[in-house]
Amino acid sequence: MKKDIDGLKKELFFLYRVARTVHSLELSEVLKEIVKIASEVTKADSVLVYTLDPKAQELLLRASKNPHADLLQKIKMKMGEGITGWVAKNEKPVAISRGARNDPRFKLFRSLPEDKFEAFLSVPIINKRGVVGVINVQHKKPHKHTETEINLLSAMGKLVGGAVENALLVEETLELKEILELRKLVEKAKGILMKRRQISEEDAYRILQKESMDSRRSLKEVTEAILLAEKFYHLTKI
Repeated sequence: MKKDIDGLKKELFFLYRVARTVHSLELSEVLKEIVKIASEVTKADSVLVYTLDPKAQELLLRASKNPHADLLQKIKMKMGEGITGWVAKNEKPVAISRGARNDPRFKLFRSLPEDKFEAFLSVPIINKRGVVGVINVQHKKPHKHTETEINLLSAMGKLVGGAVENALLVEETLELKEILELRKLVEKAKGILMKRRQISEEDAYRILQKESMDSRRSLKEVTEAILLAEKFYHLTKI
């Protein structure tokens, strides 16, 4: 009886932590907490979180328990591709206790050491409109996933669905804002080059691109340097 009560308390505590996560609009923080809680719930050797790009209909690796900085946002799967894509498409969990890579749905990524692990549990991240991502947990050795593990992870996928979608929208908005700001900087820098060198708009843009590649600086840094130089030029004329 005491064991059941302790187990229930632990489950409620995990769900409470998940509920706190839904208030964050910072995608990295939401994903980091998902990885942390999923790892604790399942005692997994690996946790991978994918988010869905609704336009491309692709699942993109966005967070990991193990360090994969070089692979984040590079590993992609189409809806229905691999176990991850199957879970996203069907909005149902998949639990494999051993030999996960032998499952006909499995898609191998040689750059992911986790793809050699035995056990695989995958659940969808869902909101009212549908799937927005997938949580994968893996064990190096065969592991029988308990009903509690599957239910808790599935509940987490449903609870954080709205938070993940909102955080993705905020991220997209910030990216669009940065793109618009860069366009303004480029237009100003092109105008300066066109005036100073008496060249066309196309030539001015090619100069900006070449300078960016040659100096290994971003286009934003190059345009800001030109604007600063122009400002300094005008100050010397005062």
